[in-house]
Amino acid sequence: MKTEGSLEKSGTRVRAAVIGAAGLTGVELTRLLLDHPNFDLTVVTSTSDAGKRVDDLYPGIARTNLTYVAPDLESIAKNNDLAFLAVPHTAAMDIAPFLLERGLKVVDVSADFRLSDAKTYEKWYGTPHKAPALLDEAAYGLPELFPLSTARLVACAGCYPTATLLAAAPAIEAKIVTSQRIIVDAKSGVSGAGREARADSMYISVTESIGAYKVASHRHTPEITQGVVSLGLEGARIVFSPHLAPMSRGLLSTVYLEVDPKIDTKAALAIYKARYEKCPFITVHPAGRMPKTSEVRGSNRAHIGLVVDDNSHTLVVTSAIDNLVKGASGQAVQCANLLFGFEETTGLATHGAIA
Repeated sequence: MKTEGSLEKSGTRVRAAVIGAAGLTGVELTRLLLDHPNFDLTVVTSTSDAGKRVDDLYPGIARTNLTYVAPDLESIAKNNDLAFLAVPHTAAMDIAPFLLERGLKVVDVSADFRLSDAKTYEKWYGTPHKAPALLDEAAYGLPELFPLSTARLVACAGCYPTATLLAAAPAIEAKIVTSQRIIVDAKSGVSGAGREARADSMYISVTESIGAYKVASHRHTPEITQGVVSLGLEGARIVFSPHLAPMSRGLLSTVYLEVDPKIDTKAALAIYKARYEKCPFITVHPAGRMPKTSEVRGSNRAHIGLVVDDNSHTLVVTSAIDNLVKGASGQAVQCANLLFGFEETTGLATHGAIA
């Protein structure tokens, strides 16, 4: 999908900056943008790693002379058309308004603009929102479900909400869901906790073990609720139980929805296949096959499998993504492609790794 008069047709290249580029999300963005045919990565910033070469800190990022620099917003605004914000929550509230005022488009991979209500943000993130006027303007960055139109600010969906909303959306949109209560059981790899060393994400803590955390209190809960309501399920009640799994990356969300008794697996599968037929990054598996995180590793893909439990009239949908790509950086590039009129697949692998 691309817009008329797109930059892709004119051959114009887009100058892009990554702010907060030394974290796991930032380095994934760096990896993707360095190989992108239409974006020129001009600057990568990091306060703590300023002065270090990217390929020294991350040897897997080869053949680049980029060096991390301390963020200079004036310089970024002057020399770029687009900025990706891969910063901790609360930081984007200060950065985004400055860059938007100077004419840049902004793709925020943090949580600062995902929630449309400032009071909800304050409740879940423990601080007042500094740029509430931008909350109504920000486009929610999950392109398969929500159009970006002519947005100048995109708030990329979180990793758990991405997998969960993709799993729930076709059933909600088709109005086959009969209960406002949705149960979400999700597992994420350790990279979801970020690059910072923490006792509970050390190898000795996570290997050969899996456990739930922040049950009924995870900050992605209101985002999932907001998304489900936007899809058409008014008064939705989300029961969300995230788990930390002993793997470096990947996310699996299993969603339980009560559905019309007339809906069986065949009927549900037809709804999902029709809904995602034109979505290049989504695969709906045939009946009887559920996805694995290994199928989507390193890709911007989401793989979905489903079954209807006829005894309880429950639709069980499992969605697998790579939390660092479709759950963060890949989705950010997908959104940026659409903002500038490029094919949404540009610069993004359409196949997952085989191992």
